[in-house]
Amino acid sequence: MNMQDFRLDGKVALVTGASYGIGFAIASGFAAAGATIVFNDIKQELVDKGLAAYKEAGIEAHGYVCDVTNEEQVNNLVATIEKEVGVIDILVNNAGIIKRIPMCDMSADEFRQVIDVDLNAPFIVSKAVIPSMIKKGHGKIINICSMMSELGRETVSAYAAAKGGLKMLTRNICSEYGEQNIQCNGIGPGYIATPQTAPLREKQADGSRHPFDQFIIAKTPAARWGTPEDLMGPAIFLASDASNFVNGHVLYVDGGILAYIGKQP
Repeated sequence: MNMQDFRLDGKVALVTGASYGIGFAIASGFAAAGATIVFNDIKQELVDKGLAAYKEAGIEAHGYVCDVTNEEQVNNLVATIEKEVGVIDILVNNAGIIKRIPMCDMSADEFRQVIDVDLNAPFIVSKAVIPSMIKKGHGKIINICSMMSELGRETVSAYAAAKGGLKMLTRNICSEYGEQNIQCNGIGPGYIATPQTAPLREKQADGSRHPFDQFIIAKTPAARWGTPEDLMGPAIFLASDASNFVNGHVLYVDGGILAYIGKQP
């Protein structure tokens, strides 16, 4: 092995929902490693914002409007990418949502919406890209899992159920298609400082940390929130030839939370 094994030159990478945040950071890392970047979002406005952000970062990305929960739209998206950019070598199932609602207050429709975006969509998009990966003789699929793939917490029953399911979907794609030289792994981010988590990090009126912010810092051996950039290296590894014998694994990038019981009161 040499450092070239970590390069992604000539690879086409589709990162779903990568107009900003974690997806944007991962795609930017891929671009720095030589990949051609393709992303989608659910609205043209978000795609346009994403394209502007990539351009500002010096990255020539290809953006498309697609609802990843809609199988017909996804199949059309993959066909368009193959025609206009090339066969997808790397897929990152990043698009996701969370609804922080106590379980008994959550409607079945709200539960289904989270499952649809966070679990059904990775199934739909993976299913769409795998046939061409098989024909090409290789492929990398990375599912953005979560610490909630392992842990439960108040108000996130749908999210935890979806991310637990995504961990098992990751293992099953490995089981079904590993022999076709397709590696499917997951990344389980810890608590990452993104716009989605910004309300949990807001300073209180007296200047103190938000109670949840205090809780996370106390539970994390690294004593900080992660950044989207913390996910770049792990994603590049799992997308590159350096990980060709890593399959069905979830790499937790959490500052040590899952290894830590917490400080004694």
